[in-house]
Amino acid sequence: MDNKIFITLGSQKFQFNRLLKAVDELCEKGTVDAEDVFAQIGYSDYLPKNFSYKKFLDRDEFSNEMEKANIVITHGGTGAIIGAVKKGKKVIAVPRLAKYGEHVDDHQLQLIKQFDDLNLICSCHDVGDLETALDTVQQTKYNSYKSNTINIINSIEEYIKGN
Repeated sequence: MDNKIFITLGSQKFQFNRLLKAVDELCEKGTVDAEDVFAQIGYSDYLPKNFSYKKFLDRDEFSNEMEKANIVITHGGTGAIIGAVKKGKKVIAVPRLAKYGEHVDDHQLQLIKQFDDLNLICSCHDVGDLETALDTVQQTKYNSYKSNTINIINSIEEYIKGN
C-alpha cells in the first residue's frame, strides 16, 4: 500500500528528536519507504538521515504536504491534530514529554487521550510502538471530524482542569 506520511512537529521552540529518530530507524529497517516520508521538523536539532525534511514550511508548502499525505504523524498539539483530522487524514499522535525536554509539562498526554477516546486518532505513547501504530492506523476506521471545535476544546479544557 502506498502511504504518504507527513510528519509535523509544530512551531513551538522545543525539539522532538525522539520521534524523528524513530522514523529514521523504521526507514533504515525498510518498514517505511523513505521516499514516502516528509517532515516539518521545527526546532528539532536531529536531522533525519533517511527521509526528506524542512525545518519550517510556509502555509502553501504545509497545505501541499498535508494534501499529499494519507497518514500524518504529529505531536500532541490540538491545532496539529484537528487540522489533520479535518482533512480526513489518518493521524498518529505522539505526546511530547517534559522529561525529554520536549515541552514544559505533559499536558499532551491528556489531549491525545481525549482525541483517542473520541476515536479520531491513533495514539502512540512510546516511539518504540510507532511500527505497530502505523499498522493500526491503516486498519482502523476513525470517526470523521464534525466541526464542533469549540465543544471539543471546551471538553478537553474541562477534562484537564478536572485532573
